[in-house]
Amino acid sequence: MTNLIESLEYPFVRYALIVGVLIALCSSLLGVTLVLKRFSFIGDGLSHVAFGAMAVAAVIGLSNNMLLILPVTVISAILLLRTGQNTKIKGDAAVAMISVGALAFGYLIMNIFSSSSNLSGDVCSTLFGSTSILTLSISEVWLCLILSVTVLIIFILFYNKIFAVTFDENFSKATGVNANAYNLLIAIIIAVIIVLAMNLVGSLLISALLIFPALSAMRIFRSFKSVTIFSAVLSVLTAFSGIIISILAGTPVGSTIVAVEVIAFFLCYLIGYIKGGQKA
Repeated sequence: MTNLIESLEYPFVRYALIVGVLIALCSSLLGVTLVLKRFSFIGDGLSHVAFGAMAVAAVIGLSNNMLLILPVTVISAILLLRTGQNTKIKGDAAVAMISVGALAFGYLIMNIFSSSSNLSGDVCSTLFGSTSILTLSISEVWLCLILSVTVLIIFILFYNKIFAVTFDENFSKATGVNANAYNLLIAIIIAVIIVLAMNLVGSLLISALLIFPALSAMRIFRSFKSVTIFSAVLSVLTAFSGIIISILAGTPVGSTIVAVEVIAFFLCYLIGYIKGGQKA
C-alpha cells in the first residue's frame, strides 16, 4: 500500500491511469455490439492496420504518428465494412485479408527502412504493448481525453439506434433507420478506440479490451443495457487493477491487463454457472 501511494504521487502514473481507464471504458461499450453482431475480429483487423501505419510513420519520421495512424485506420474500417457487405467476400474473409496484409507490409517496411538497432524490441513492444503508456505527455493525455469523451457522447446520443442495429438490422431498416450509416459510425468509433489502445496493450492484445468485458457480462446478465453497464464497470476495474499491478510488480502493462480480464471472465462464468444463468 505504501508503494502504491508513493507511485500515485508521480504525474506519469496518474496520466497512465486516466488514459487506461478511458480507453477501457470506450472499448467495453462498443465491444458488446461487436460480440452480438458476431464481428469481434474487426478489432484484430484494425489493430494490424494500425501497426502497418505506425511502421510507415516511424520510417518517414513523423513526430506525431497519430496524424497518419488515425486516418489510415478509419479508412480501413470503412473499407472493411464495405468489403464485408460484398457477397463475393464475406466479413471474416475481409478482416483476414486486410489485417494479414497490413501486418506483413508493416513488418516488411520496418525491416527494410528502419534505422533502429533494436528492431525486434521495437516490433515486440508495438505488438504486445510497451512502457509508452507510462511516458505520456500532457498533450497526449488531453487528446485521449477529448477522443474518449467524444466516443462516449456519440454512444449515449445514438444508444437506441445502435441497439436496434445490433439486434435486428433488417427490422431497423424496415422502420426507417439508416442501418448502413450506423454500422459505419460503429466502425469509425472502433477505429478510434483501436488507435488509442495501441499504447496501452499493443496491437495484438487490443481485441481483449473489446471482447472479454462483454463476454464476462453476458455470463451474468441478459439485457443489452445491463450487459453494457456491467461490461463498462468491469472493464474500468480490470484496466485500473492491471495498471496498478504492472507498476508495482514491474510486469508488462498490456499483458497484465489482459491477464486480469481473463481472471475476471472465469469468475463471472463461475457466478453465472452458480446462478444458473450460463449459456450453452
